Amino acid sequence: MKTLKNISLITALLLLAITVQTAYGVPFSKKKSDQQNYITIRGKVVDSENGSPLVFATVAVKGSNVATVTNIDGEFTLKIGESLTAKEIEVTFLGYKNITLLLSEMKDNGYKNIISMEPAPIPIKEIIVKPLDPVDIVWTAIGRINKNYESEPNLMTAFYRETIRKNRTYVSIGEAVVEIFKAPYANDVRFDGVRIYKGRKSSDVEKMDTVLFKLQGGPISVLQLDIAKNTESILTFDAMEYYNYSISSVIEIDNKPHYVIDFTQKPSVEIPLFMGSLYIDTETYAITEVEFGFNLSDRATATSIFIRKKPLGMDIYPEIATYRTKYREQDGKMHFVYSRAEVRFKVNWKKKLFNTFYTTMSEIAVTDRTDQEVIKFTGKEKIKYTDVFSEKVSAFTDPEFWGDYNIIEPDQSIESAIRKLSRKLKFSDREENK
Repeated sequence: MKTLKNISLITALLLLAITVQTAYGVPFSKKKSDQQNYITIRGKVVDSENGSPLVFATVAVKGSNVATVTNIDGEFTLKIGESLTAKEIEVTFLGYKNITLLLSEMKDNGYKNIISMEPAPIPIKEIIVKPLDPVDIVWTAIGRINKNYESEPNLMTAFYRETIRKNRTYVSIGEAVVEIFKAPYANDVRFDGVRIYKGRKSSDVEKMDTVLFKLQGGPISVLQLDIAKNTESILTFDAMEYYNYSISSVIEIDNKPHYVIDFTQKPSVEIPLFMGSLYIDTETYAITEVEFGFNLSDRATATSIFIRKKPLGMDIYPEIATYRTKYREQDGKMHFVYSRAEVRFKVNWKKKLFNTFYTTMSEIAVTDRTDQEVIKFTGKEKIKYTDVFSEKVSAFTDPEFWGDYNIIEPDQSIESAIRKLSRKLKFSDREENK
């Protein structure tokens, strides 16, 4: 198995500029209506049983478009306009009981609210009467990928966002509406393609010391997290030999029971692999969600995978790498709808006393798709794995396209951004704008 080659595609690749420079940019203009006072709520969402952070939990203000998701530490920041009349916050996480909290009960500004969530599994005996073997379940799911997933090419519209934070401060933010050529899952030539339709960036938040971080690959890199298509490192019969499997619970997703199959790298395997959970439909054996992370225990190898270049005198290595992918069933077939990658790096300059932490986040959400008149993109249109999104996106700037959504809000969820853009993320309106 060409493990290291595959991992280099499925991880969030980064490039450290060797040249000494600082990063400045021009912020997007704000309208007067945007100049309002905010209440800032900070918190952390954890498992009530063991206190472990819940990554990618959704924190939303009920009755509004204001929402965010927790980061790799289970932490979130929610900015709420004082003019908002909503009174409650709802916290949701797959396999856990929803929590509703009064805004008046939440501490604001510098205080951290600890929110504990209780697991809500479905007892296995209620839906399954035969013995369960997690290896057999995963084996069956792999065998049914060609049957469960789309067999025709699709053209998709999606919203993409990437951010880079230095400690807790954003130093680079970019967003784009993109088109995706989604090749069939059953085809031997299954390469997807992405091209930018409209985009924008802001790098003005704070200068970045003497290092310029660049996130490589952009939307095409995070699209590699579609592991039902890019199966090599996790979902092949050969790859199964490298992992141990266990059933942690059975939960409901879209009113359908799902096995939660945890997988971990076998202790005897020396090369770094992945660990996480597969959510598999108990009836069709379709994989509908995946949450996983990268084994970073071998620091030297992990650093060689994630970091392409770095200045002399710097030690840098990844501390946490987490990923999530979601699919949705339509017309009897599963379709890719969402993926997210978040990686935190620790940076140590030999002549500096304190360490610095950089966190990169990339996510993409599909908003529309069609299987009619689908044509592959040309090579010059497509984003390449070696491209840096923040350098490419300037050519696709169109301030009028963003309308009232004229400010990048990195602390808001990608779903909130999509709602603000409304019908501009549909094919019918795309054609009108061309």
